[in-house]
Amino acid sequence: MSNKTGLSTQQRQSRICKLLEAGRELGISELADMFSTSEMTIRRDLTKLQQRGQVLRTHGGVMPAERMMFEFDFSARRKDNQIAKRAIAKQAAKLISPPSRVILDAGTTTLELAYEIQGLADLTVITPSLAVASALQFSDEVQTVLLGGVIRRGSPDLTGAMTETMLDMFAADIAFQGADAIDADGWCYNSDLRIAKIDQKMRQRARQVYVLADSSKLGKTALVRNGTLNQVDGLITDDKADSAIIEQLRSAGATVIIAGRTQDK
Repeated sequence: MSNKTGLSTQQRQSRICKLLEAGRELGISELADMFSTSEMTIRRDLTKLQQRGQVLRTHGGVMPAERMMFEFDFSARRKDNQIAKRAIAKQAAKLISPPSRVILDAGTTTLELAYEIQGLADLTVITPSLAVASALQFSDEVQTVLLGGVIRRGSPDLTGAMTETMLDMFAADIAFQGADAIDADGWCYNSDLRIAKIDQKMRQRARQVYVLADSSKLGKTALVRNGTLNQVDGLITDDKADSAIIEQLRSAGATVIIAGRTQDK
């Protein structure tokens, strides 16, 4: 079936997103009839929208990504510095060599990494994040292990003794975790003690660990210190990072990777 609506691909995808803002799930055949186009064209549209994190595929249909992420303030935080987060995610994905066991924490930048790797073959992803799990749930190639625990108020992630105990069951090749702040001496901070404990446990369960933090997090502090950059294999940040802070981190012994290029210690 040809496209009889006269809409461009971008216009059609934009209208699909607007339809989903009403909060209901839409079927592929329903969308194909609505736009007078083929189901194959709609599937391509939905694949592109899911890769951009705007929708989530369901069996036979699609729903807004935010519906699976519970409409928490997490959705707003994800949009902060999203271009930088996507650049960091693309850089981090280069460090994953399938077959591989990967731990992703519950941050917004690691969620961008989940979208980046959803097409990779032969990966096992271990995560306490409901958002990461929902991003990967329909990937044909990625096996996703969602850790148990207690849902943290205000964010779609799991914490607590159950989460920590389940992490002890696994041995991962590489872990990626975010940070709420990183000071100029290389200390990493979380704003929640429960997340700090999970991040510490993740570092124990992976052979390699990288911290993903956009430039807005650098040179700052938060409530809880959970370790230093010297305890991980590197920090990945974006090219807006203050050069003086980067130099101080490197002088303190940290490896810093700028999205798109690498700076040695």
